[in-house]
Amino acid sequence: MLAAIITLQTQENASQNLIIQRPPSGLSLQGRISIPGDKSISHRALMLGAIAEGETEIQGLLLGEDPRSTAHCFQALGAEISELNTQLVRVKGIGLGNFQEPMDVLNAGNSGTTIRLMLGLLASHPGRFFTVTGDDSLRSRPMSRVVKPLQQMSAEIWGRNSNTLAPLAVQGQALKPIHYHSPIASAQVKSCILLAGLNTEGKTTVTEPALSRDHSERMLKAFGAELSIDPETNSVTVTGNAKLYGQKVVVPGDISSAAFWLVAGSIVPGSELVVENVGVNPTRTGILEALAMMGADIQLENQREVAGEPVADVRVRSSQLKSCTIAGDIIPRLIDEIPILAVAATFAQGTTIIRDAAELRVKESDRITVMAQQLNKMGAKVTELPDGMEITGGTALVGAEVDSHTDHRIGMSLAIAALNASGTTTIHRAEAAAISYPNFTSTLKEVCR
Repeated sequence: MLAAIITLQTQENASQNLIIQRPPSGLSLQGRISIPGDKSISHRALMLGAIAEGETEIQGLLLGEDPRSTAHCFQALGAEISELNTQLVRVKGIGLGNFQEPMDVLNAGNSGTTIRLMLGLLASHPGRFFTVTGDDSLRSRPMSRVVKPLQQMSAEIWGRNSNTLAPLAVQGQALKPIHYHSPIASAQVKSCILLAGLNTEGKTTVTEPALSRDHSERMLKAFGAELSIDPETNSVTVTGNAKLYGQKVVVPGDISSAAFWLVAGSIVPGSELVVENVGVNPTRTGILEALAMMGADIQLENQREVAGEPVADVRVRSSQLKSCTIAGDIIPRLIDEIPILAVAATFAQGTTIIRDAAELRVKESDRITVMAQQLNKMGAKVTELPDGMEITGGTALVGAEVDSHTDHRIGMSLAIAALNASGTTTIHRAEAAAISYPNFTSTLKEVCR
């Protein structure tokens, strides 16, 4: 069996095309894969380390562009952060409430997590002024979901489009605690308000309609914050005037990155992969549950706990997938994995329905529209729904020219689809993968047989 031909070409404008040519005889995927550190945990380790007293040591940090944006912002606010690497990053914190006014605009790059979580901290620093922005994509993404609750806490924030779009200017204030009933299940919204509550006298509570990922709660407790959780109402309360203390953080592998290989191993015949050191936090394992509903052959091995987070090695073998409906409370636990689940659905028997995922329209791209358009170029049968997709599986895909729309998860999802498409697929602007998975292409080459 011939190996796939996988080529990364750099264009004159510095963008990259990923070209995948599947051999006529097909291919299989074999091997053990180490994946990048969890992006959500990497962000929070840098942030909490920066506002803690003493030194924080971080092992396994994701070296993607988004955590680099977080590090640059918090360095500008006064924290000392060593050169980013996967072995050991040291963060010398400045203590809660001690941000310095930066000399320049804080730039969150493409990172929604950076700007939204940071806004909660900036708003709660009385007497200091900050301006935050991001790249073209981030400046078009809605910030009202965090600005409005912060304004309820007496924050003063100004920006474009009635204070809903970056750039945003923040005049730090002594905030007041609130009980915020979030209309959406969003870890970014919840975390922003909890971080604002850290430096606010009294108790600040967030209640969600469904449980979102809980990395902030776990890490805040580890750093010494006083936190109470009511699982029956999906509520979290933080006590203000907190003191955080530097910790040792070990970042597990990102299940969102593992998801590409779990789908690839499922849909490419004759494949068997082991993805090592995957974080399997229950608020993040919706992808495992969805693939189980589709009949995927996936096993968790060597289950353990590392620095308060559950971790496992995940083995996947190829199988014939079947359609299912993905909707309701599971959506917040797999929202970032829906693009690759759409790829899985194109190779499943029957029609898969994805609903309750309107949040996808305000990610790095409109992931509903973009995934439907790009997969349909390859011969798939994907119909847009207002809050999701209807995907009829079983249609053979063919190579085509497709585009990531500078969205890392779109680009990598299309690469996995190309492994099962006849002929040659060219993915334009494939460099977007570096946002969360800098070595995606090299890993792809390693496992193709």
